[in-house]
Amino acid sequence: IRSLKLDMNPGTGIWQSIDVKTVLQNWLKQPESNLGIEIKALDENGHDLAVTFPEPGEEGLNPFLEVKVTDTPKRSRRDFGLDCDEHSTESRCCRYPLTVDFEAFGWDWIIAPKRYKANYCSGECEFLFLQKYPHTHLVHQANPKGSAGPCCTPTKMSPINMLYFNGKEQIIYGKIPGMVVDRCG
Repeated sequence: IRSLKLDMNPGTGIWQSIDVKTVLQNWLKQPESNLGIEIKALDENGHDLAVTFPEPGEEGLNPFLEVKVTDTPKRSRRDFGLDCDEHSTESRCCRYPLTVDFEAFGWDWIIAPKRYKANYCSGECEFLFLQKYPHTHLVHQANPKGSAGPCCTPTKMSPINMLYFNGKEQIIYGKIPGMVVDRCG
């Protein structure tokens, strides 16, 4: 528990910013330590100040808390995801090679490519890793014994160019999105 005291001059109200970055960072690292934030306005004798409605011309000047959650850029291998192969013993979330062969599927309407490297994601995600995503943290808070939420899925995908016959036997050249897994997380 931490307290912060700001001395203000009495009179007309002014905006006051309070930096709660460290508190929020600790909450994301240790969600169980989240005891909330309590903000009090007291006079010099320690009595609660009355909250008043805005004066004419001050409409829209209501207290608010602004929180921006961003990933800090770090140069590390983890940011780029792990690449594994079929002989890997890695249990964490990894990108594995997978070749899609359209001929093997009997998809003769695809002219080119006949096959391509699609890749796929597989592996476990550590709970602490999941905590960096606000939606996963909220799901866990609501149901601690439930699912950990989305895990080990593609975080970056890219398209492939394809030449194929459409239903009218016309040759089509197109860029098909989301066909190659570039990164997992």
